[in-house]
Amino acid sequence: MIKKVSLGVLALALTTSCVSSKVYKELEDKYANLKKENRNLSDENQNLTKAKNQLDLESKDLKSQLEKLKAERDKLAADYAAASTNLNTLKSSYAALEKNSSDALDTNMKKNRELLAQLEAKEKALAAEQERLNKLQAELKERSSRVDELEGMIAAKEESMRKLKETLSKALNSFEGKGLTVEQKNGKVYVSMENKLLFGSGSWSVGAEGRRAVVEVGKVLGVNPDISVLIEGHTDNVPYGGTGQITDNWDLSTKRATAIVNILAENKAIDKKNLTAAGRGEYAPLASNETAEGKAKNRRIEIILTPKLDEISKMLNEL
Repeated sequence: MIKKVSLGVLALALTTSCVSSKVYKELEDKYANLKKENRNLSDENQNLTKAKNQLDLESKDLKSQLEKLKAERDKLAADYAAASTNLNTLKSSYAALEKNSSDALDTNMKKNRELLAQLEAKEKALAAEQERLNKLQAELKERSSRVDELEGMIAAKEESMRKLKETLSKALNSFEGKGLTVEQKNGKVYVSMENKLLFGSGSWSVGAEGRRAVVEVGKVLGVNPDISVLIEGHTDNVPYGGTGQITDNWDLSTKRATAIVNILAENKAIDKKNLTAAGRGEYAPLASNETAEGKAKNRRIEIILTPKLDEISKMLNEL
């Protein structure tokens, strides 16, 4: 849908200001890159959750194998003990049979050699199983350590997002009750601003009070460079009735998101590569559009803050 908005804007721009096809292509490429980056972030978050679940399953499987090997080792040890008892019995028999005929003695000696060979074979098998068990235990310990480290990194990211949410809440405290909320969910921090704080009806020009709120958000982001920032514009379901550059709610929501990005970009401490603007029109409402109160909640800007997961992705690739 974002592509439809962008193409609509470009088509209108081409008819009104004769933009070259090269500029059109560049804008299309920029849009595709932004969409791809957003999709990659979502996929990466899902992959991290799947990887963690897979590691848990592998840990359980290794533990099961360990218990099985221990049981096999205990059985071999019991067999070894029984063989040792038999050997002692045979040794006693051998002493008694020395007084018998040479034929009987040869027969008993042959049996003894067979039993000794069996005992040596079982000793070798037990040693091999013990070595295998030691290797499995070492592997389990190493994987468990990596899982713990990964969980620690994820917990650290969640804690950093919690602190970021607290910092934003304090910085934006003066806007409480003015259509601004800050909350943390799904590993992200959401700053939601109702349009009454930011824009006039049908406009994408940010008012003084709204600009002050966005600047405060920018101050916090400036000291948190490892955060990806997605600005989403949302509208209610009332069709756009204005004229000029804007054609519909998709257009309007995208323009408003871009306006917020431009204010954040004024802060030199913010890396512009971390900023993404997107318009979602009327298609992600928070409340029913059947009431004026619901429509007011749906007309909003959401600043979605996501931690960068490069280190965690690298560690998952090494597992």
